[in-house]
Amino acid sequence: MIQFKKALTALWKDDEGLTTVEYAVAGGLIAAVLVGAFITLGTTVSNIIAYINGQLQASPGAAGP
Repeated sequence: MIQFKKALTALWKDDEGLTTVEYAVAGGLIAAVLVGAFITLGTTVSNIIAYINGQLQASPGAAGP
C-alpha cells in the first residue's frame, strides 16, 4: 500500500503529461483557425470565379450557347 501511495504521489507531482495536453489544445486551436481560414478563402475564391464568369458571359464578344 505504501508503494502504491508513493507511485500515486509521484504521478500527481509529474507535470510532463500537462505539456502534452497543452500541445494537444494548441494544435486543436491552430487546426480550427486553419479550417476557418480555408473555408473563408474558398468562399472568396468561388465568388471571384463566379464574378469573372458572369463578366465574361455578359461581354459583347461572348459566344452564347
